[in-house]
Amino acid sequence: MKQFNMIDEAFICENCNAKVEPLKYSARDHCPHCLCSKHVDINPGDRANNCKGILDPIGIEKFKDTYKIIYKCRNCKQEHKNIIAKDDDMDMIIKISKIN
Repeated sequence: MKQFNMIDEAFICENCNAKVEPLKYSARDHCPHCLCSKHVDINPGDRANNCKGILDPIGIEKFKDTYKIIYKCRNCKQEHKNIIAKDDDMDMIIKISKIN
């Protein structure tokens, strides 16, 4: 089972330069504006991945009573998934859901 290290911190998005505030109910793992993330973890919150590439959103999938964003890393091409956040830009979610 994956380990989960709760890290919920502010950051500047390396894709769109938006200032992103902590989520406050779970760990913030992507920008709510452009939905990009950064390939920093092997297990959630461990910051052990040396790739550090930008994770681009490439699709959306249903997960339990919510959705997950499907990502592909610009550097290593690995795919990764994160649960959407309550403050994510819904227009971006809809746009990305049409990609698949």
